[in-house]
Order: sequence, then C-alpha cells, then structure tokens
Amino acid sequence: MNHDDSTGLTAFTFDLTADESRRRAEVVAALGEHWDPAAALTGEDEAYALLYSGLDAEQQRTYDMLVAAGVLPGEGPGRAAPH
Repeated sequence: MNHDDSTGLTAFTFDLTADESRRRAEVVAALGEHWDPAAALTGEDEAYALLYSGLDAEQQRTYDMLVAAGVLPGEGPGRAAPH
C-alpha cells in the first residue's frame, strides 16, 4: 500500500492469481467428470454450421461482409472472433 501525498490517495495492489486458480478449479469441478471437451467443441462446430446454413444470396453477402470486417468469425478451427 502506497500513499501519494500530492493527491491524498492510497494505492492498493491485489494479486488475484490464487483467486483465479481457485475459480478455474471450481469451474472444472462443476463441469463434472463426464464433461467431454472434444464433444462440446464438436457440438459447437455443428451448431455454428447449422446457424449459418441455408442462407439466401443477400444473407450470404451480409455474412461474408461481416466475416471480412472481423465482426463474425470465419470458417475453420480456432474461429473465435478477434477482440
């Protein structure tokens, strides 16, 4: 803890590393032993493909424009939208 006399404010520093590790462990525990990450990713890929299937020509152009602009992720592995 540091005190800055020019502003009258006290700086606090928190290390959240241990708390983040605990949170992640709790998430994995809550998912349970039967959670299959590969199956979950396969299901997400199938849902994504279904969501954007059957587009008409105008919808496809809009989709392509949004992918090109980085608003929607494109096709393929690791298609998380950019930040």
